[in-house]
Amino acid sequence: MLTAGVDEAGRGPLAGPLAVAAVILDPERPIAGLNDSKKLSEARREALYPLIIERALAYCVVLIEPEEIDRLNIFQATMAGMSRAVAGLAPAAYEALIDGNKLPKDLPCPGRAIVGGDALEPAISAASILAKVSRDRLMVALDAVHPGYGFAVHKGYPTPTHLASLQLLGPCTQHRRSYAPVRRLLDQASLF
Repeated sequence: MLTAGVDEAGRGPLAGPLAVAAVILDPERPIAGLNDSKKLSEARREALYPLIIERALAYCVVLIEPEEIDRLNIFQATMAGMSRAVAGLAPAAYEALIDGNKLPKDLPCPGRAIVGGDALEPAISAASILAKVSRDRLMVALDAVHPGYGFAVHKGYPTPTHLASLQLLGPCTQHRRSYAPVRRLLDQASLF
């Protein structure tokens, strides 16, 4: 039975896309050391990433851009991304294990929501790692396109450094306009 693990990275950042991954692991080719990406060092995630790509029966990483996050809201964007990631798997999954407590309404197969699944289910752990590494690499690339914000360091999360550079430079095209710190700045700018 082809079971996909599904997880995301980047719900909390003020900038950059949301990354959602779906992975069907090969039971014949287990990968040691899988865990919730947040519990692994960056070096460990980077080491596991190519193993997952190489050994998985199928994987799909979907990016939801800031404009879509602003249009839908982060919850709906996450649900849409999960459905798209599962739909992008070839071969198709018979079941999707979703990290969290909610299932997307339009999943292309039956699904189960598992709270803390990224630490319990190896396929969800693998999806968590693919989503996190894909997003982190993209944020490093975006740092070169949008210098001054420190995306390579904080990956778009609302750190004091990021908030200070946002105040100084104003939002760039990668900032999520619906997120409060960015929206406040835009509202202040429209007053003058």
